[in-house]
Amino acid sequence: MRPEFHLLPADAAASATRLDSLALCLLLLCGAVALVLFVLMVGFSIRYRAGSSADRTHVPKKGLPVEIAWTVIPLLLFLGIYAWGAIDYVKLYQAPGNAMPVFVVAKQWMWEAEHRNGRREKGQLHLPLGRPIRMVMTSQDVIHSFFVPDFRVKQDVVPGRYTSIVFTPSRTGEYRLYCAEYCGTEHAMMLGRIVVMQPAAFAQWLDAGPRQPGMAARGYALYRRYGCSGCHDPGSNVHAPDLTGLLGRRVHLADGRELTADEPYVRDSILVPTKDVVAGYAPIMPSFAGQIGEEDILAIIEYIRESAHDELPRGR
Repeated sequence: MRPEFHLLPADAAASATRLDSLALCLLLLCGAVALVLFVLMVGFSIRYRAGSSADRTHVPKKGLPVEIAWTVIPLLLFLGIYAWGAIDYVKLYQAPGNAMPVFVVAKQWMWEAEHRNGRREKGQLHLPLGRPIRMVMTSQDVIHSFFVPDFRVKQDVVPGRYTSIVFTPSRTGEYRLYCAEYCGTEHAMMLGRIVVMQPAAFAQWLDAGPRQPGMAARGYALYRRYGCSGCHDPGSNVHAPDLTGLLGRRVHLADGRELTADEPYVRDSILVPTKDVVAGYAPIMPSFAGQIGEEDILAIIEYIRESAHDELPRGR
């Protein structure tokens, strides 16, 4: 049986279809412009070659309509392509309300993922078909890059910060995950496998994993272990911000700035607490840099997220 030829990898995500259409449109537009210019160059070279009988009298000195046309029409076309690309780019980073978060920590030389119910994976990632996925990623050591050719997504994973990307798997199957940033001697071996499953099969797989606390429950335990509750609980005697419902909330800072509390903000508040001090509070929180790992920080963030919807997050 002869192998099938594919010009592009499989389009296994909604983002792949959109980006392939954009790339094809840009290719056809640039090709059409190049073809028109080539035909005109060859045609004029032949018609007005030395010794030809072409009429060279009454050469036009002005051609304002032509100049406007060859300036405005390409400008509008390429502005349209730019707007199309900008919209698709924003969709890669704006998660819809029903997006499923997956937390990834990249290490030399493997990928570690954790789902909200606490199930962890190494070197592979199971996802449901048709559900928007929001990857929240960080690196434990050097810069890595999360690259899935069949999804047409690539996002750098940087130590010391969180990056994210959004996509929706559109076809079941297994797809290769690569690191697209040189990260050391075993870079070429930093491979992974993404398994896209039907929603019902994914739910069974998720529930069949090793019984362990979910991320929010584990985050609550860490929140207590590291003493966060001693200052940030509403009934605490220490004057510290209440973290209930923090994620997504606008925060006013002591230096006059205002920002939206997201995962990077919480991480920085744990490791570099003097970076963004909340207005009305003294910068007395100690730094936990070197004392807490990335997986534990992600669990605490998930606990803070869930605390806005659950009065008893410890039971999750």
